Amino acid sequence: METYFRINFTTKKLPSGNVQVKFQVLDSLKPSYGYLLVGGDYSDQEIVDEIKKRLSQRSHSKMDLLRFTFKNEWKDDHQFFLYSA
Repeated sequence: METYFRINFTTKKLPSGNVQVKFQVLDSLKPSYGYLLVGGDYSDQEIVDEIKKRLSQRSHSKMDLLRFTFKNEWKDDHQFFLYSA
């Protein structure tokens, strides 16, 4: 089952050439906001798809008990930050 969210975002071009995306996730049980760092060549649709992908990964990792182990495959994502509103 796919979950549909309404995502609003604004972008800011950084001196490094990357783009900082500030986004809000609406229409969910827990409204939230966050930041994403992407390359400068991303289109608006690619940004929305990337946010949806990261939200999906985050929700799946909440159900995975292996994320509490110290394996090399589990790394923090320092380019995606999500906060509860």
